[in-house]
Amino acid sequence: MSHFSTLALPSTKIMTRLTFILFLGASYALWGQQKEVTARYISEEISIDASLDEASWESATAATNFWQYFPTDTIQAKSQTEIKFLYNDKTLYVGIKVQTEGNDYIVPSLRRDFRAGGNDNVTLMFDTFNDGTNAFLFGSNPEGVLREALVSGGGTDLRGFTTSWDTKWVGETQQYEGYYICEWAIPFSAFKYQEGETRWRFNSYQFDTQGNERNTWMQIPQNQFIFNLAYMGDLIFEKPLGASKSPISIIPYVNGLLGKDYEDDKDASDFKIGGDAKLTIGSSLNLDLTFNPDFSQVEADNLVTNLTRFEINLPERRQFFIENNDLFANFGDSRGANPFFSRRIGIAQDTSDITIENDIIAGVRLSGKLTNDFRIGILNIQTTEDEDNEIGSNNNTVLALQHKLFSRSNIGLVFINRQNTSDAAFINPENEYNRVVGLDYNLANKDNSWNGKAYLHKSFSPGIEEDDVSGGLRLEYNNKGWRLLSSNIFVGESFNSDLGFIPRKDIIRNFTRAERLLFPKKGRINRHIFSLSSFFVWRPGLDFQLGDRVFAPRWQAELKNTSNLEAVFRNRYTYLFDSFDPSRSDEGLELPANSEYRYNSIELNFRSDTRKTFSFSFRPTYGEFFNGNIFTFQSEATLRLQPKFIFGLRARYDNVNLPAPFSDNQLWLISPRAEITFSKSLFWNTLVQFSSQSSTAGINSRLQWRFAPLSDLFLVYNDNYTTEDVFAPRFRSINLKVTYWLYL
Repeated sequence: MSHFSTLALPSTKIMTRLTFILFLGASYALWGQQKEVTARYISEEISIDASLDEASWESATAATNFWQYFPTDTIQAKSQTEIKFLYNDKTLYVGIKVQTEGNDYIVPSLRRDFRAGGNDNVTLMFDTFNDGTNAFLFGSNPEGVLREALVSGGGTDLRGFTTSWDTKWVGETQQYEGYYICEWAIPFSAFKYQEGETRWRFNSYQFDTQGNERNTWMQIPQNQFIFNLAYMGDLIFEKPLGASKSPISIIPYVNGLLGKDYEDDKDASDFKIGGDAKLTIGSSLNLDLTFNPDFSQVEADNLVTNLTRFEINLPERRQFFIENNDLFANFGDSRGANPFFSRRIGIAQDTSDITIENDIIAGVRLSGKLTNDFRIGILNIQTTEDEDNEIGSNNNTVLALQHKLFSRSNIGLVFINRQNTSDAAFINPENEYNRVVGLDYNLANKDNSWNGKAYLHKSFSPGIEEDDVSGGLRLEYNNKGWRLLSSNIFVGESFNSDLGFIPRKDIIRNFTRAERLLFPKKGRINRHIFSLSSFFVWRPGLDFQLGDRVFAPRWQAELKNTSNLEAVFRNRYTYLFDSFDPSRSDEGLELPANSEYRYNSIELNFRSDTRKTFSFSFRPTYGEFFNGNIFTFQSEATLRLQPKFIFGLRARYDNVNLPAPFSDNQLWLISPRAEITFSKSLFWNTLVQFSSQSSTAGINSRLQWRFAPLSDLFLVYNDNYTTEDVFAPRFRSINLKVTYWLYL
């Protein structure tokens, strides 16, 4: 009866229903797809030569039928990629054939751990615990340069992409006419997983500069990041995996430094010996040990110009803190109330409140999975006493627990303790200890259309018994046409975490953003983004006085040639609770406390096609600034003479004009960088920086020779100058450091 009723409907209604049914079916096929590929078990070893001529490769099935992610996400890739897997008890073998339009590849550098954007490469991600939260990433380019990284937080944020992680594996690449082949051997010891597992979640993405495509095995909508872990297929193993049997790694180092402190006119030469050890407990837990660590080879931080009233944070670069760092560092709000920020360990303030290095004696960290759903992290680090600078020794402990809920969500518990361990007379009673305990819930649904966070933290410090709580609630909706976000936090006036990043206290903060995404069918623009953001900060301890308000409409155009254009208008209100000099001049008259300001500005931003030999970006800002005006111009330029040489220049100019009797100021930040890759194992990087705000200039030049897998010789030259009154040296050093990875 219903069949005849349908036939009796008017034709327009029939077409409407058919269109709706087809739309639902297409949506399920596109975004609800399930794909799998089988890894074939073999008993022999494979020769890694990028030829794929062993008989085992012929019988292996391939992961193929890649989809475009850019410029569109609704059609199959024009140039396809095929990926095959073999494995034995010790090693996962990967064979990859990447089809291309020609052999005119972009390979900016031969340096390991390259970024994917603007060059040709193929990348694989393995979610070994099938939780949609963390993954191991491996990649290569047409020149055979390798990269590895850790992806955390479900791949929903660029902060969850960690390229400083290292592991031992090998790969070779050969170029042929119209394609290139990669062949890899990744030891199972490079992964963490549960023994007996037969399935990992897996995805791959490939960048093709000649065809101007970015392609993925699993189809991913453009409103999500290309490395989002919600969109993954299955890698099926023919027989269950055994234990990873990771070797014990001993990583000693020797570092000799010749240096001079010109400000205090004293010798700063030093000789250090120390090292790290890495052990695997079971198949899924890491035990990391460090003794007398030295981070002199770590790349120098980029100087920044700060015209705000608040502290800014910089990313962690030290290897000991990297693996499973998300387990410790993703509590709270990363910008407003992060209870654990690992860069607090190993630095302290001297008697003049100047930040200096505070040596780490030793540290231990246990982190990883106890079960597929339960992660644990324990970190303990002891720092030394510095009597000359009145810095006490401290024991720093972090305990983090995380349990998976539903498809991709989790709940976490954190305990942080900084305990003074010295009995020096200069230690104040209020600095004896600081502790934080907190509970976080992280939301991420199956397709990442909804994600968010709710948390509540409490601190404990001597003599403080109230207003020492912080909490927050964030919720984001993300689909093809709309992205909506609301983030709210509060930080009590007495809430404190000595090991955290908390730039403002006694606040309630709200950030809300609505974005509309439009995809033109024709023309040069691939995507328009129209958005409106609002930002409010209230001070509950001061009768909820409004401290800051910002309204910011924005338009962004992403072009099909990968360039980007953006325009932002900002309407601001600021109430100064304390006096402040917006010009940031040394002796400028400060604006008075308890005064308010309303001001507007407009900002433009353009980034050129990064595939070009010469690429650049610029960002001018002009408008009102407190009771005056400001003009800011930021720019970056990169010249690529592939694959050996890259020259970059980063510059910023700020011109702050305030009415008399307040000060004007002109601030410059100039930073050229040169990178030479002599080979895949020999790299030379030089960074020069000048900042008129901090009255400093410096040179950091680093030669790195990877003479064996994960073993390096570093020759590092540092030269720092003051430019405040006269151009004069402050500190100069040259150090030779050798690290060697021993496997037992």
